[in-house]
Amino acid sequence: MKENKVEPRDVRFKRIASSRTQRILNDLRLLGNCSNKSVYKYSEEDINKIFLAVDKELKRVKVLFMHGPKDNSFTL
Repeated sequence: MKENKVEPRDVRFKRIASSRTQRILNDLRLLGNCSNKSVYKYSEEDINKIFLAVDKELKRVKVLFMHGPKDNSFTL
């Protein structure tokens, strides 16, 4: 019979958040590889779109950590 061990919430958070943060950082480094103009062609508008999207999502997630998720459900 398998023992059912419950991982403490703080330990679980640190484990999962660390791996997800590392994945994001790695993906940002990969995105940075696209900056090589001898391999890729892009416009300033392209760059602005990319970083607008990244900045917007970063701000949204930061708000979640500071204020918690919003409950947008409708009730009467």
